[in-house]
Formats: sequence, C-alpha cells, structure tokens
Amino acid sequence: MFEELYRDPQRLEQFARAMAGISLANFETFAEKFDFAPYKTLCDVGGATGQLSIFVARRHPHMTCTTCDLPAVVPIARKTIEAHRLSERITASSVDFFREPFPKADVVTMGMILHDWNLEKKMQLIQAAYDALPSGGAFAVIENLIDDERRKNAFGLMMSLNMLIEFGDAFDFTGRDFDGWCRKIGFRRTEVISLRGPASAAVAYK
Repeated sequence: MFEELYRDPQRLEQFARAMAGISLANFETFAEKFDFAPYKTLCDVGGATGQLSIFVARRHPHMTCTTCDLPAVVPIARKTIEAHRLSERITASSVDFFREPFPKADVVTMGMILHDWNLEKKMQLIQAAYDALPSGGAFAVIENLIDDERRKNAFGLMMSLNMLIEFGDAFDFTGRDFDGWCRKIGFRRTEVISLRGPASAAVAYK
C-alpha cells in the first residue's frame, strides 16, 4: 500500500491530508490534555503534515517541535508549517524510522503509527523511542486503543481487523498490551489518556 502511495506525490499528499482530517480532533485534544509543562522539546515520528506538532506548538509556546517522516513527505509538512507561521518553532526532517535513530527529544509521539506494524516492528519502534528520550521523558502513541477486556471499543477492534486485512500482520492493541511492551523495553510506568470518541493516548515514562 505505502509503496504504491509513494510513487505518486499528488496521491501521497492527498492521503496525508485525509489522514490529518481523521486525526485532527484527537491531536488537538492530546495537546490540551497532556501535561507539557515539564518538557521543552517534542519529536513526532511519522508526523505526515506536521499537524500534531502544530497543535502542540500553538498551545504551548515554550515547546520546540520536530516532525519526522520519509523524504517524500517532508515538503508537505514544511508547506503546512509555513502556512501556520510556525517555521521558527517546528522543524520538518526526514527519518527512516526502521533504519535511523529518532531525533533526541523530551517527548516522542506517534499518531496512528504503531498499529501499522507487527509485534516485532512495534517493539523496534518502542525501543527507538526509549533510546531517543532522556530520563523522565515521555513516549506517547495516539491510537484507537482497545479496552483491556476487549469488550467495549468495537471501533478499535474493527480497526485492528482493518490493519490485518491491509498489511497481513499489523494490529491494534490495548493499554495493557502497551504497558507490557514498554516495561519490557525499560519504561517505568504507563498511563492512558482518553481523547475523542474511541481514541486514546497511551503514554510511557522513562
């Protein structure tokens, strides 16, 4: 799917902006609810148009943000950041997150990224986030988290089925799953912050 998208810059931008529309309310709510006071820098991995960084920078003037994605996506992010007049506080840079280390930051975020992958690659991304953070830093993923009993969030379950159909071995997950994975890597604790509708932010603290 992604290989096909990246062949056509126009289609890629259309896809990125469609995903931004889907994520807008949850990114805005995360910027409102998460306590950014102890932190100064944020790196959004797989940041697409830079939307999450834009919401954080607008609401928290003390924050400096980096939005990272593959080279073909960076011009889309830069155009969006410039339109919001935030180029002085948000940098768009390229990173292949399975081959390169993440930029160092106090907070590392992923919006609708972790569910795209199988468990092995999920663990690789969590490890990369851990390595990029200082002691006390936070790793936050915004997803349609399935409830721990797997009985209430039908949308999250259906999204997990969708990931399986699209990618073959990708899946959505519960807060308990996230906690176990993160503690195995070395994070000391996690929490779940409710956002809009079926979405939540799962946060791990180093």
